[in-house]
Amino acid sequence: MEKLVGFLTPALVYLFIFALHVALPGRWVVGYVTGKNSNEKLKYRLNGLVVLFTVLFTWVLLSWFGFIPWDWLYEYRWYGLAGAITIGLIFSFAMVLPHSAVKKSFLLDFFQGRIENPQLWGGRIDAKMFLYLAGAVMLELNILGFMAQHCILYGNHASPGMYLAAALLTFFIIDYLTFEEVHLYTYDFFAESVGFKLGFGCLAFYPFFYSIPLWFTVELPASQTPTLLLWLYGLIFFAGWVLSRGANLQKYYFKKNPGFAFMGIAPQSITDGTNTLLVNGFWGLSRHINYLGEIMMAVGIVLCVGRPSLVWPWLYPLYYVALLLPRQFADNKRCVLKYGKLWEMYARKVPYRIIPYIY
Repeated sequence: MEKLVGFLTPALVYLFIFALHVALPGRWVVGYVTGKNSNEKLKYRLNGLVVLFTVLFTWVLLSWFGFIPWDWLYEYRWYGLAGAITIGLIFSFAMVLPHSAVKKSFLLDFFQGRIENPQLWGGRIDAKMFLYLAGAVMLELNILGFMAQHCILYGNHASPGMYLAAALLTFFIIDYLTFEEVHLYTYDFFAESVGFKLGFGCLAFYPFFYSIPLWFTVELPASQTPTLLLWLYGLIFFAGWVLSRGANLQKYYFKKNPGFAFMGIAPQSITDGTNTLLVNGFWGLSRHINYLGEIMMAVGIVLCVGRPSLVWPWLYPLYYVALLLPRQFADNKRCVLKYGKLWEMYARKVPYRIIPYIY
């Protein structure tokens, strides 16, 4: 019976998140993406942080009163993963099959999706926003469950580095949901459709794979990482966060108000009379400096767990490399088609793709 409940746990959590997302108060914002066959920008209703903390409060209450063991999600992690994979596949087929083919290959359509920005009830529910919210909340629950197992096993001898890694992952989630509106201006929202990549990615891959630095280390004895090194690893994480969050915020404010001096940096841009591109600040360092930031954040988290010779945790930053390198090529191709000579001018001004002075 416990195994079946473990399998069903992700589905129950996602249903709860959906209900809260619909019922709890939220704020309406206008996004960057234009509706299909329309000149009107899409509207979104955002309440991610409220949903996250409501779910966490509910989960803690259930565990406190003995309805759910604190380490439930760790003990039945493989069954939970199987359930999440099932939900991810069902959702992906449901988002692809009812819509007309876009590409000649069904596999490409299934992977990339056929519909760009599906919404319900005039934007009250946006598929992409819900997917990222559901994945983020489920990831945080996994983090709590995994660390509960570590604490139960080792008590006062638990690893400070493990706690720091969990705290940084939690910061990553809270930061994302704090800046939900900013992410409406990022690649996922204006360039991707909803299919297996986003559906399965958010419902199965994101909440379970992103916890892989903890997955294979919570039962290992506490590592003896010197405190000074933990400070260094935390610094690597937050240096990456500054690059990632700073770049996204600078672009967001530039698109909202081109004259706004973000962090005191007066914006400089180039234009062809129709399109305008930001060429200084974070976006003068490299064309995808935010990608470097995300990789650095992942490296900082993995180093914190104190198992540098263990392969499994390193899959987390390696995934970012595998994801973001092809994405920057795809984004470059899209920008060449969209901006033409203006993009060539920008590429001459900012020659580095991701890592300043190196690549």
